Amino acid sequence: MEEIPLGSLYVTLLVLIILSGFFSSSETGLMAMNKYRLRHLANQGHRGARTAQKLLEKPDRLIGLILLGNNLVNILAASIATVIGIRLFGSNGIWIASMVMTVVVLIFAEVAPKTVAAVHPERIAFPASYVLTILLKILYPLVWLVNGLANLVLRPFRVRTSADVMERLNREELRTLVKEGGMIPDDHQRMLVNILDLEQATVEDVMIPRQDIVGLDLDDDWEDILIQLTQTVYTRLPIFRESIDQVEGLLHIRTVIAELAHGALTFDKLKRSVSKPYFIPEGTGLTRQLLEFQSRERQMGLVVDEYGDIQGLVTLDDILEEIVGEFTTDSRARTRYIRKLEDGNYLVDGSVAIRSLNRKTGWDLPEDDASTLNGLLLEKLADIPSGQTSIRIGRHIMTIVDIRDNVISKVIVKPDHAPDQAVF
Repeated sequence: MEEIPLGSLYVTLLVLIILSGFFSSSETGLMAMNKYRLRHLANQGHRGARTAQKLLEKPDRLIGLILLGNNLVNILAASIATVIGIRLFGSNGIWIASMVMTVVVLIFAEVAPKTVAAVHPERIAFPASYVLTILLKILYPLVWLVNGLANLVLRPFRVRTSADVMERLNREELRTLVKEGGMIPDDHQRMLVNILDLEQATVEDVMIPRQDIVGLDLDDDWEDILIQLTQTVYTRLPIFRESIDQVEGLLHIRTVIAELAHGALTFDKLKRSVSKPYFIPEGTGLTRQLLEFQSRERQMGLVVDEYGDIQGLVTLDDILEEIVGEFTTDSRARTRYIRKLEDGNYLVDGSVAIRSLNRKTGWDLPEDDASTLNGLLLEKLADIPSGQTSIRIGRHIMTIVDIRDNVISKVIVKPDHAPDQAVF
């Protein structure tokens, strides 16, 4: 080293510091990239994205290459700096070179390059991926040896290094990703989140309860049936005799509207227009039922329990409203079941679904114990109240004001009640 000019040592040291900065920024840039944007760009044919994606398929190999190169240039840079220090300052040059190199490497080879790469990962990662690919081919035997020893150390801890394991998202993580996407309009975000939440809901959460089902009773007078057909706001109606338990089928109003308008509809023609009933087991998930409606080309079904008793009615619109929000005439009718009073309290029908109530009001009533407000109150009270009764559920005071046929029909809800306030 004595015969090498100081100018050459300075140039070599500068090159090594630049190389150290390259390896440091490459590591940060590649690891900080949005993996889903990277995949999108690669699918669009971006060469840099494809090269970077290929490197990231085996992150242990990439990290091994970067750290191998970074440590090599840093050690060489420290050695050359020590030689320069000794030639300039004698024995004191060792600690002077150590101090100077610590500051230089920290600022120019670590902090500054990594900061730039973290802020603009694509600008750094794509060009660097070409260089790293070439270096990997040259240094592959050494990288393979280093990774083999490192994986041998990690094996007892059952650490897996494949990229698919690290990039896999669960439902909640995907939900957060959609919410914080930033570039997606709020309405679209809300719909995407609702689709993710659809898997947790069942048909009982959105069905029209048995007692609220509107249909045609074939045992009624023919004049009453015609009046009901003329005045109904629904496009599909269940057809039964005496009660919904004796269901005959489902009627699409469109099949009889022309004859009804011309006064040519007869009882026999009405019966011939009725299609077979479609039954849905309770507990069926909304995602599965949506696919069932599609495959069977149906838009309405009757929910039955394990004994075959009809519990309610669910339509395709009910499921779609869980995704896009309410849009049907039936939905507008249901909103009348929730009315805000002048004192700030709410008058709520007991048949309202808790899921729907939470979404309309922003409350957080528990949805696991029951599907309707009536069911939730009966679950919490463990009895059918005989008169006005108040109970606190979460931060809400609920006062039962009307009970009909052992069913809680009207409830006054005082929202956001202080949890330490007594209830009588």
